[in-house]
Amino acid sequence: MASLYDEILIEVPADMAWSALRDLGALHTRLAVGFVTDCRLEADGAARQVTFANGMQAREQIIAVDEARRRIVWSAAGGRLTHHNASAQVLEDDDAATPGRRCHLVWIADLLPHEMAPPIAAMLRQGLLAMKRTLEAA
Repeated sequence: MASLYDEILIEVPADMAWSALRDLGALHTRLAVGFVTDCRLEADGAARQVTFANGMQAREQIIAVDEARRRIVWSAAGGRLTHHNASAQVLEDDDAATPGRRCHLVWIADLLPHEMAPPIAAMLRQGLLAMKRTLEAA
C-alpha cells in the first residue's frame, strides 16, 4: 500500500482553515477553488460527490469529523484505485513570532495499487496549493 503525506503552511488562523475544511459540501467554494469544481454533499451527510478540475469524479464516504483535532477522514474507491483512505488536518503553527496567525494543513492518503502513488501525490500537492490560495485570499 502506498502511503502519501504532504503539508503546507497557510497564512491564516487555524480556526479559519478548519471552518472551511469541515464544511464538507463546500470544497469547491471555500477550500479548494480551481482544484475542485463541484462538490455535492449527500442528504444524510455521510458522503459527498466530488468533481476535480482534471475531470475525475469520486464519491467520498465521510468516516470522521474530529472537531477537537480539526481532522476529517474519508475514503473513496473506484476507477483505477482499489483502496483509498485519506485524512486532512489543520494544525496550529508554533512559530512564536506569529502566534495564532498561521497554520499547517496536512493531507495523508493511503491507497492501492502502488502505481497510482505518483499521480495521486501530484493531486495532493495541487490541492494543497489551491487550499493555500483560496484561504489566504478569503
